[in-house]
Amino acid sequence: MSDPVAEAKKVVETYLELSMVPDPEGASAWLAPDFRMTFTGGRRMSGPADSAAFNARRYAWVKKRFLRTDAALDPETGEVRVFNTGYLYGEWPDGTPFETNRYIDIFTVRDGRITETQVWNDSAEILLHSHGLAEAPL
Repeated sequence: MSDPVAEAKKVVETYLELSMVPDPEGASAWLAPDFRMTFTGGRRMSGPADSAAFNARRYAWVKKRFLRTDAALDPETGEVRVFNTGYLYGEWPDGTPFETNRYIDIFTVRDGRITETQVWNDSAEILLHSHGLAEAPL
């Protein structure tokens, strides 16, 4: 008997590992034809190539340090919601390193393929703070 929750977690972690290489083509193999991505700030992207290009402009380089991957099966639809959280680490374009930039990525997995992801992180808040524009200390 298969375990759809464990399988969905593996799909997501494999996708994320490939995305960090970056290997957009390899990561895309895990996506459903109707895949939707909403990136930070509500940006709509079509897939890993778009997010890799966005990240190349925002960071000198960036990777994810996974803390947890949790998942829950929706018994009515058979979809699995997967939550991967941890810290982004890397360098800003000016070479300044960072390592405690929180993130959470929320995925929907159906039939072994990712149908949707939402990407959230603290990068905008960190950039606002570094330019003296944050409303409160970080």
